[in-house]
Amino acid sequence: MKIKILKSILLIVIIFLLAITLLKINGNNKKDVKNIKIAEVTHSAFYAPLYVAIENKYFEEYSINPELILTSGADKVAAAVLSNDVEVGFAGPESAIYVYKGGEEDYLVTFSGLTKRDGQFIVSREKIDNFKLEDMKGKEVLAGRLGGMPVLNFQNALKNENIKEEDIKINTSVEFASLTGSFISGMGDFVNLFEPNATNIVKNGYGYIVGNVGTFSGNVPYTAFYTRKSYLENNKETLEGFTKAINKGLDYVKNNSAEDIAKVILPQFPEISLSDLETIVDNYKKYDSWMSSPFITEDSYKALEDIMIRANLLDEYVPFNKLINNLYNE
Repeated sequence: MKIKILKSILLIVIIFLLAITLLKINGNNKKDVKNIKIAEVTHSAFYAPLYVAIENKYFEEYSINPELILTSGADKVAAAVLSNDVEVGFAGPESAIYVYKGGEEDYLVTFSGLTKRDGQFIVSREKIDNFKLEDMKGKEVLAGRLGGMPVLNFQNALKNENIKEEDIKINTSVEFASLTGSFISGMGDFVNLFEPNATNIVKNGYGYIVGNVGTFSGNVPYTAFYTRKSYLENNKETLEGFTKAINKGLDYVKNNSAEDIAKVILPQFPEISLSDLETIVDNYKKYDSWMSSPFITEDSYKALEDIMIRANLLDEYVPFNKLINNLYNE
């Protein structure tokens, strides 16, 4: 009888000790998780690899808890990072260039890329098979705000195709947020739109997607992740894990169908139906919008600077090795 009582007591002690050990392990794991706030310039399926990394819990594999904060405007994203409101900015790296040129000591360093070209779709009122930019000659194009990267990439696309800007009526009077409504109301023969606006235009019978600005403009690190120089220096291992999670997201979109990708990221877009989201993702896959890895090449970065210099937004090249620190090695 005494032996049975002793065995019972021993079993209870063992269970108690195991419970304490598990609690300590879980407690330590929670302490090790790094919370990272990400200011994203807009919330779009254009950034599907990021949302795949979140929904498939790739960040969790590297003990990272990401929090997305919508921060409209690349300048506002940069300001959020500089003010320590967020740890990581997700926008065009041209905003980091402006910060560096402004003389900021703790400037922004880009450590991972995501999209490799402009994500605007060219929408026409008329169906055009085998579309060429020459088809825009003599026509009015709603291109967005003067000086913005969407317009700059469109102008660069025209240059690459040896088309003079004066041969096309480029309308830059319409704000970015009003492009879709203005086109629907009858303004312009073409409009350059990001998703889901382009697909909505087609779905409602107002136009046709005939091309993609990025395929004509060429490869640039269009949207990337950056942080303050000091934060990268003090949290390099965490950001390396962050970059690995992004790489897994890029691998997923490269190796899976638009349908599978849409199913994964649907929780990020509750206002969009699965079928519409699949169409949107398929459009981005069709035009090869995403990088094959987070690694940003010096050539693509120089191409971005070339666009800025031609537009008189930059007076000279900025050092690649200062503003780009690839945490993913090809």
